[in-house]
Amino acid sequence: MNITYHFKCKNLKIEACFMTNLSKPKKKPWPTKKAMEQIYTMKLWGDDGTAFYSGDGSHHANLVDPYIACLRTFLDAFEEPIVLCDLGCGDFNIGKKLVEHTKEYVAVDIVSELIAYNSSEFKSENLRFRCLDIAVDDLPPGDCAVLRQVLQHLSNAEIQRVISKLSQFKYVILTEHIPNGEFIPNKDIISGQGIRLKKQSGLSLLQAPFLFQVKKEQELLAVNLGSGKGIVVTTLYTI
Repeated sequence: MNITYHFKCKNLKIEACFMTNLSKPKKKPWPTKKAMEQIYTMKLWGDDGTAFYSGDGSHHANLVDPYIACLRTFLDAFEEPIVLCDLGCGDFNIGKKLVEHTKEYVAVDIVSELIAYNSSEFKSENLRFRCLDIAVDDLPPGDCAVLRQVLQHLSNAEIQRVISKLSQFKYVILTEHIPNGEFIPNKDIISGQGIRLKKQSGLSLLQAPFLFQVKKEQELLAVNLGSGKGIVVTTLYTI
């Protein structure tokens, strides 16, 4: 906010005008790792009595059941099982139901305590857990990357860094919570608990500033939450 001050010098008919900028400094964001750790520590996505809870989006039957059915259909369509990288696996309530449909399932999350807990709770010969920051660290090799309601929590800068690594996969399956109807895509946010829906925006990887290059785009699933609460859309990209 700019405020103008006027000073009149005594005995001189001179008026001086000074401008000062009193804008509040921008809030410095937390590192993403600390923000995500706080979400689980403070139960910001809810609490079902377990050690870690990734929110209703990973547990509500209306969202989870059709998604699992959709992913199983995709995975079972291959003559030979494929390697799937779950980038942002959360509490693994969904991933645990897909492991048997893969050659290898690599589950990744940024919260080390969550990965340690998942590693002790979920066991399978073809299942591995890794603690990685997908915007910073190298991604595990695989045929298909799954990002289920993960990028929607990240800033545009971090999303861009993730996208630059996705070309190593043959397929990317992305799930995002977007507004109903038309909206301005890809408004920037600070990484953390919230998503772009609060700004009447949503993620679109094929539009600026990301311009993700793909061979094919196919919508696999769309769940309308009703009452203006948005739509949860799952899209398959062939790279």
